[in-house]
Amino acid sequence: MQIITPNGEGFSWDWKRAKTFKAGSSYSLCRCGHSKTKPFCDDSHTKIGFKGKETAAAHKPFAKQAETFDGPALRLDDVEGLCAFARFCDPGGKIWSLIDESDDPEVRKLAIRESMHCPSGRLVLHDKKTGEEIEPELPQSIGVVEDPALGCSGPLWVRGGITIESASGVPYEKRERVTLCRCGYSSNMPFCNGSHASVKFRDGLVEFVKLEPKGKKQGE
Repeated sequence: MQIITPNGEGFSWDWKRAKTFKAGSSYSLCRCGHSKTKPFCDDSHTKIGFKGKETAAAHKPFAKQAETFDGPALRLDDVEGLCAFARFCDPGGKIWSLIDESDDPEVRKLAIRESMHCPSGRLVLHDKKTGEEIEPELPQSIGVVEDPALGCSGPLWVRGGITIESASGVPYEKRERVTLCRCGYSSNMPFCNGSHASVKFRDGLVEFVKLEPKGKKQGE
């Protein structure tokens, strides 16, 4: 379980690792949002008529979907449809504004931090000098995202270049980090598009208590 935690100003800032789930050599994860044994599937999708039809851009590579933002030292590639609404891109005036000032070492550092904390891989930075992608190295794992500050549960966070296949058996582009819908409401299946935030999806795995920003006492 991976929990989004805010900084003193209330912006998403760090990932906190929490509960670990025991799983066998093979297992099924809930994607409809109705399983009683979340994060694992209990076949509730068959009872509610969940289809989960894949609507993602027909295996189109990330680079061909991305909108590009050019700065003096960094280039940002952005595929908005992959947004998991984790909000790590907000501190410091939002990452898109930071790109314009990426020749400032401190601004560059913050922009890289924000991009690398994005769970979905919506935001990918390139070093303008070397042309190389700036990507985190993540262990192969699947995390369950929880967002106490927003009061909801997030997507499945697939990390480390795990292959994701479509229902037809055709693999999607292998990427270091992607997020998969588990609330059942994404319009970009099988990927998360942040719908869990609007429907206030809660998986029942954690008790949601509104987090106060660090350094601020309740009632202030």
